[in-house]
Amino acid sequence: MKILSVVGARPNFMKIAPFVKVVENYNQNTSEKVDHTLVHTGQHYNVRMSEAFFRNLGIPDPDINLEVGSGTHAEQVGQTMIAFEKVLNKEKPDWVVVVGDVNATLACSVTAKKVGVKVCHIEAGLRSGDMSMPEEINRLVTDRLSDLLLTPDKISIENLRNEGVPEEKIVFVGNIMIDTLEQNREKADSLDLSEIIQKNLCRDFSWNGLDVEDGSYALMTMHRPSNVDSKEVLESLIRFIVDDLCSEKTLLWPVHPRSEKNLKEFGLWDMLSSHRNVVLLEPVGYHEMLRMNMGASLMLTDSGGLQEECCVLGTPCLTLRWNTERPVTLKEHGGASVLVGNDVQRIRKEYQTILSKKRTPQRPELWDGNTAQRCLESILKNSENPQPV
Repeated sequence: MKILSVVGARPNFMKIAPFVKVVENYNQNTSEKVDHTLVHTGQHYNVRMSEAFFRNLGIPDPDINLEVGSGTHAEQVGQTMIAFEKVLNKEKPDWVVVVGDVNATLACSVTAKKVGVKVCHIEAGLRSGDMSMPEEINRLVTDRLSDLLLTPDKISIENLRNEGVPEEKIVFVGNIMIDTLEQNREKADSLDLSEIIQKNLCRDFSWNGLDVEDGSYALMTMHRPSNVDSKEVLESLIRFIVDDLCSEKTLLWPVHPRSEKNLKEFGLWDMLSSHRNVVLLEPVGYHEMLRMNMGASLMLTDSGGLQEECCVLGTPCLTLRWNTERPVTLKEHGGASVLVGNDVQRIRKEYQTILSKKRTPQRPELWDGNTAQRCLESILKNSENPQPV
């Protein structure tokens, strides 16, 4: 059997790493090998955000790199489909495995189905209900086309059932991101926090050398257009950081290129870089981000993956979004996250509430570090002449 797995952007790398490992382990223990090909569409073309993740997570170099690069959503999807069709015609896989909800997920699932190749979607069934999010479009189309939908939680299963997906296509496997977390927790824990900071300081930022200890700092990531593309919205968020958060805590902020560009364009960069309790960092590697999350007293983020990590690690999390495709991570479902959007009054209120919260790790069902194994078992079971794993 031949499987062709697709990655396109950084969140995909963390999801595909454990799957690559279980395929390798399977091939070492059976005569019926899985012929596995890894395709990187090149949606993330920044070395810090792509190649470094492959190295850090032990993912082999992609067998094929489509080198799509940047562009509008339509440009990325169109160019990926053109390039990927040629790969499919040459490789002739039995399955295409896509993960997550990036443009590569959509483009490659559509292209595979058009040439008659079965599609497996890892992380199926997530829904935000917000059709203004490009990721929601990607999720809906991919799930509608997929032959095998591997879900991370039971809420996702209900979403698919409500959309009329046949029961035999749905398999509950758990969260593959947690496989990566568990496999890398020990290595991340061994990293020195001060060394992470010194190594990753932004180019034009001079750190004042304050001691930063576990439990004494907040951690933030922010990159979504709804938060960083409007000067009014971004300035109000920065004012909260400077006037409220950093009057009490140090903030570690790995700054996304999009955010850095707009902070400078809107004249907000100097306000941050001159504050003694703000530490501005370049985008960091997986282990470094995990280490900072493990020691943070608070996370502010608009990243779905970090919501999941905060749930398992117990880091209190203010999610800078009005909705989430991962409701299992919210406090009302036993998680660590609260939706606050970009309304500073709501952020300020929830921030004061969350300051008194203790770190309480929560582990939803099947978030046990063995999801990748169940993914491979499900693909083999749904293939002709399946072999035991």
